[in-house]
Order: sequence, then structure tokens, then C-alpha cells
Amino acid sequence: MRQEEVIEEASDLLTHRNVKKLPYPKAVGFIVTNEFCERFSYYGMRTILSLYLRDKLGYSDNGATVIYHVFTMFAYFFPLLGAMIADGWLGRFRTILYLSLVYAAGTVLISLTAMPPISLPQLEFTIFALLLIAFGTGGIKPCVSAFGGDQFKLPDQERYLGYFFSLFYFAINAGSLISTFLTPILRADVHCFGENDCYSLAFGVPGILMIVSILFFVAGKRLYIIKNPAGNVIGRVGTCIGHAIVRSCKNEEKREHWLDHADDKYDAGLIEDVKALLRVLVLFIPLPVFWALFDQQGSRWTFQADRMDQDIGNWQLKADQMQVLNPLLILVFIPLFEVAIYPFLTWCRLIKKPLHKMIWGGILAACAFVISGIVELHLLPTYGTPVAAGLAQLRVYNGFNCNVTLSTGSNNTHVIGPLSAYEQLDIKADQVTQLPYSMQGEADTNCASVTYSGIFSLKEKTANSFFINSNGVFNFTDKNDKAIDGVSVRFLSNIKKLVQINVFDTKKNITKLITPSSDTEPRHIEKGVSSVDINGVIVLKDFYFQSGAVYTINVYEDNNGTYWANPVMITPANTVHILWLIPQYVVMTMGEVMFSVTGLEFSFTQAPSSMKSVLQSVWLLTVAVGNLIVVLIVEGNFLDAQWKEFFLFAGLMLVDMLIFATLALRYRYVDVRSSVEELPVEEIRLPEKNAQKQS
Repeated sequence: MRQEEVIEEASDLLTHRNVKKLPYPKAVGFIVTNEFCERFSYYGMRTILSLYLRDKLGYSDNGATVIYHVFTMFAYFFPLLGAMIADGWLGRFRTILYLSLVYAAGTVLISLTAMPPISLPQLEFTIFALLLIAFGTGGIKPCVSAFGGDQFKLPDQERYLGYFFSLFYFAINAGSLISTFLTPILRADVHCFGENDCYSLAFGVPGILMIVSILFFVAGKRLYIIKNPAGNVIGRVGTCIGHAIVRSCKNEEKREHWLDHADDKYDAGLIEDVKALLRVLVLFIPLPVFWALFDQQGSRWTFQADRMDQDIGNWQLKADQMQVLNPLLILVFIPLFEVAIYPFLTWCRLIKKPLHKMIWGGILAACAFVISGIVELHLLPTYGTPVAAGLAQLRVYNGFNCNVTLSTGSNNTHVIGPLSAYEQLDIKADQVTQLPYSMQGEADTNCASVTYSGIFSLKEKTANSFFINSNGVFNFTDKNDKAIDGVSVRFLSNIKKLVQINVFDTKKNITKLITPSSDTEPRHIEKGVSSVDINGVIVLKDFYFQSGAVYTINVYEDNNGTYWANPVMITPANTVHILWLIPQYVVMTMGEVMFSVTGLEFSFTQAPSSMKSVLQSVWLLTVAVGNLIVVLIVEGNFLDAQWKEFFLFAGLMLVDMLIFATLALRYRYVDVRSSVEELPVEEIRLPEKNAQKQS
């Protein structure tokens, strides 16, 4: 999400001359189409990735968050390798082609892995596929826009070059916007292979688009201007710095700057450019913290949205679809900031220099996480009571249509209503605790003969549940985590023979679930009004199953052969609406405009032109480091609540901005007089959207 200002700045660096007008390069159409398809593929896959890791591969929220951010980290680390491969070995065309093939192989593999009939080892193949995708997308990031620039003859087609980058920027936004909206629909609304979703299709469509992108790219080969590798700039900078460090340690001679020690091997122009580069890179040190917050839109914020009421009238806004707000808002905010907000802030004297915009952008990111923390506090009551260390949970379900009295001690007596449940969720336990009990059915009822006694063995950090039926007391472990994308239902049946239980939508005449009465495992159904019948007899009519809730339905057959059923909600439904997330997305996107767009513009103008490819690679590297910060904090696991983690990130961002402000105050803006560059366009790296555009 950067801006046409980057393009204009690049154009200002080029020499103006009156020349004969040349036709617009036709090859550009193939490159822009390739970029649209590739961005569609990347953002489409990444939008649904965190939910796939949790719901299909069995990762916890923390585990899925770690894998998601490790993948993103590699995707923004590999641009360093891609730039080095292109500049020092294969050239841009072959680097894009070869790594796109690797990329496409990864997208196809993750789609095949998500297909249950193929039965590939899901965990291992998914991780391998993500590694291929990260290497592919990261490797081509620093190459595609510059390869498009190669197609123009400068300075003859300088204006055309600006049009190209505008079109290129539009393709990036369009691809990410469409795929972020579409793939959640393919994931949730399409059912395949007997499941209530279709991740294989949701991954498959981006995979197909990646293959299409390669076909378009290859189709334009005869029109391309393909230049030979120009030399590894990143490698030269690294060896120059390394050589200067070694010589400065060995040589006691004092020099004006420690880099001057490299003048025995490197020319003065390169050394001066590296000095200017390092002055800018010092300001890059605090940048990763911003990306640590920003990229959680696809992990923590998506999980947060998944626990909220997603209905908007008759339409459902899916949790992963919330991410579409970022590219949508960025297209609105970029011109709005230029026309109105920046002039107003300048008039208020809140911003005087570019770095001031970045400081305010970081503060806005912190505010966004404060908002998300407040939303999380309001969500806590809807999460139910999670199992905790040092405690055990006890639930006792009554499988009779009459009262049962439960005694768990001399003075602890509880009456469990007909087909109801008793729960005590804070019993102290160290590994296992033994709790003696006795039960007595209500006199003059069908359960008058119920007289049970024994010991409840309650495991620590476990939802221990017991079902009272005609055969005694049956124990099992409840799964009381919130239901995902619908409702979780478990049937506990106290009946005389095996029967079939059906859950169906009476209005739509759609069967949602068919299960034998012997099945006590939790089952997933869609939310909404449904009825339950046993052998064709309705026992629960037009009951509204609320999204996110977990129900246990107790079923009983009396002496007359009549069936009775009663639903018990053990985990609350989603009651906080998903639209309450809009403020944090709006504030975060405003922060991105001020921080990211301004940051790239600043670094582009302040660094020597010969160092701009190095600078862009390091810029992308800050994104990788930001995702590493998330991984380290999540893996540290030193916070016991999500709201605390949100506030921690907010505080970390504010401290980070204090450090950045200190560095910014000491920075002296310069008019760069760089060394001669033969092909200025080759150093242009228009950022895309990582969060929504870093390419």
C-alpha cells in the first residue's frame, strides 16, 4: 500500500530530455496480469491459512499463530535471496520464471493436501508446501516491478514508466482485494468431500491463478527486453562493510569514519554510498515492531473475529473476510490523507517532517491494539470457562426426565433437574483428585430406583463430565471450546435400543445431521432454527442453535416409549457483533498509511540511488523480523489471556515509537547526490501490500 508518490519520486530522479515519442511497451500487459494473478494467489491462500491450521490440522490458536507468522517471516526474508539470485546469477526473467514454478508447486501441493480422499500426510506436506510458497513469493518480490521497468527506454519513456507503476499498484490491490473477499466464501459456503467446508477449493483457486500467472508471463517472452545480471549490489555492500570492520579492528590508524578503512579495496563512491545507506538503516531498527502488530490481522484478529456474531441481516460476514477492510480502506485513505488529513495536521503543527508522520502512524497502530484489547475484554464472558492449571471441571448430566439429587460431601447436595446438568468448574486438583458422590432419584417417578454412589476421578486441566443413565454413570471428557463456523452438538441418550437421531431445518427441508443414538462425540452443524427427531418423531421443535455455542442434548425414553430431549448450553454463543472490529481496522489502516507509505518514500529519497535495491530488501526484512517478534512472544506463553497480549503489543509499540522519535530527532535530512547509475529504473522497488502491499 504505498502510493503514486513513490512513482513520482522515481520519475524525479530521471533525466528530462526532449526525445522522439516511442510506443508503449506491449510486454507490460503480460507483466501486470502476471502480478494480479500472483497477488490473488498469495493473499487468497494467506487469508484462510490461520483457520486451516487450527480447524483442519488441529493446532491451537497459539500454534496456528506461530506457523502463520513463521510462514510470513520467510516470505519476507527470501527477497534477499531473490535479489541476489537475480542480480548476480540468473537475471530477472529467469529468476521470476523458475521461482514462480516453485511457487505454483507449493500452491498445488497445499490444495491436494487439503483433499481428504488423497490422504497425504497433512501436517508434513502443508509445512513443505508453505516453505515452497514462501521461497517462491519472496524470491520474485524484488524482481517483478523492476523487470517491468526494464521494458521502458529511459528517459524517452519516462512518463510511460509512471503509468506502468500506477497500473502495477492497481493490479496488486485488485488481486488482494478480490481474493481476500472470495476465498473465505469458497472455504465456508462450498461443501465438498462430505465436509461442511471446502478448503481444497479455497486453496485450489489461488493455485490455479498462480499457474495462470506463469502462463501469462511466459506468453510475453518474445516481447520482453531481458537484461543480463547487473551484479550483486547486496553482496558488494555486505563485503564492503565486512572488510571495513575487519580492517578497523586490526588497524589502529584513526579514520574519519570506520568505513574509510575499506578504501584499500573499494572505491570512494561506493564507500560514501554505504555511509549514506547506513544513516537511513539506523532508522530501520525500530520498524519491525510495527509489522509485528500489523500482520496479526491475519492471525490474532481473525481468531478474534471467529468468536463473534457474524450475521448482517441475511448475509454472513466471515471472520477471515474482515481482512478485506485493509485493502479497501487503503484505497480510500491514501488520497484522503494527501488532500485533507496531512494539510490539517501540518496546520496544527503536529507534523513538520516525514518522520513525524511515521511516529504518528506507530502511535495509531498502538491505539488499534488498545481497541482490540477492549473488544477482547467484552468477548471474555462469551468464551465460557476454559480449563485452567490447578483446577478441574465437573459436569453431571441427568439422563432422566425427573429430578436426581447429587451429594458430593457432607454438606454439598445439589438437585439436577430433568434432562438438565450440574456443573462445578473450579475444583482444586493436582493431576487427579478423587471426589466421592452419591445419587438418588426423585420418589414416585421413573427414576425413583436410581441409587448410585462411587468416586469421581477428576483430572486437572480437564472438563470431566458424567452422564447418569439407566446403566449407571458414564464418564467422558467435554470439549467446551467455542464452536467454529457454526454449532457444536453432542447427544447423550438414555434409551432402550439403538435409534437414529436427525437434526433438520424444517423451513428449508435440509437435513443437517444424522447420527446413531450410540454416538456421543460432538458434531458440527450450521447455526439457525432446527428440529430434532428420533425415528421420525420430533422431540425438539424449532430450536434456535446459536453460532459459537456448544450444546449437549440429553435424550430419554420413558416407560411408554415416548422420547424426551433437552438441550444444555455448556459454552455461550457469540453475542458480540463482528462489526465492533471495524474501529481497530480503520485505525490500523490509518497507521499503515502514515507509517509504511511515508517510510518507503523517506528511505527512497534519502538513500543513494545505487543503494535502493539494497534498501528495499532490508525494508522487506523488517517485515520478517516483525513476524519473528510475534512468534517469540506467542511461544514465550507468559500471558494467560489474549487481552493481555493485545495490551502488551500496544505498550511495546509505544515504547518503540519513543525510541524511533529519539532517532528521528537526531537525523539530518540530506539531498542525495548519488554516484552515477546507468539504469535508474532498475533500483525502483515499488512496495506492495503486505499487509497489503509489499512487493
